[in-house]
Amino acid sequence: MTIVLGEPRVDELGSAVRALREWQYDGSPFQLHPGDIGWFWRFGPEATAAAVRTWSRDGRILAIGLLDGPDLLRLTMAPDVMRDEELARQLADDLAGHHVLPAGKVYLEAIQGALVHDLLTDNGWGVDEPWTPLRRDLTEPVADPGVRIEVVGPDLVSTRTAVQRSAFGGSTFTDDRWHAMAAGLPYADARCLLAFDDNGDAVATVTVWSAGRGKPGAVEPMGVHADHRGHGHGRAITLAGAAVLRELGSSSVVVYTPSANVGAVATYRSAGFEAGPEIRDRRRDA
Repeated sequence: MTIVLGEPRVDELGSAVRALREWQYDGSPFQLHPGDIGWFWRFGPEATAAAVRTWSRDGRILAIGLLDGPDLLRLTMAPDVMRDEELARQLADDLAGHHVLPAGKVYLEAIQGALVHDLLTDNGWGVDEPWTPLRRDLTEPVADPGVRIEVVGPDLVSTRTAVQRSAFGGSTFTDDRWHAMAAGLPYADARCLLAFDDNGDAVATVTVWSAGRGKPGAVEPMGVHADHRGHGHGRAITLAGAAVLRELGSSSVVVYTPSANVGAVATYRSAGFEAGPEIRDRRRDA
């Protein structure tokens, strides 16, 4: 049968999330994680469904994309179809035909090693700025972060969102959006954490996402309050997040960040993450 491009309904998002969980494994190329859909869920289930694309054959989902903005598609696929020629050609055709991304300058984050990269190059896609992937094994216990850590519940939501907005200029993360995210399917295996300094001030935050026992978890996002930078709080909250993922059964924790953000790369490395070879999004200028 032919490969079908789909736009799932809200009640079909569970199938996409389950597929993403199945595709995560230690040593895999960096790829779309269930937590990426979970973080997007802050905009609500309808918006999340509208941003997800699936490619299926014989009723099986082969590839999943997340429109993480109007001009960026984040794409991954099942490990056994990375070099599937029919899938690669369908993906390339859908991208060339503007069925997924609009005309003009657009970006594609596609899992490394997939055959579709060869076809994209033939179709005039270039590469964009480098990103640094980082990974930490969770076999051994994680060091104590050295600060007070709290798991965010209803009483700490406003503090959590305030730290987020301070850490990321232009952030629109509100209490309502936290509650929307927390009501999403992926958040069943996620936690939001806050770090507090000796004065009782909330200084950093992280959200961690498990993909299930024995699979890599993800941290997205992690940020330090603008008034409390330069004191090691990014390392502390990252260690706390890694420890929580280990408790949830994750085998490792992964994250990636723009290589130009040398401060973020240094923070993750200080928390025991190892940097892998740089990866680049694909870019089409017209």
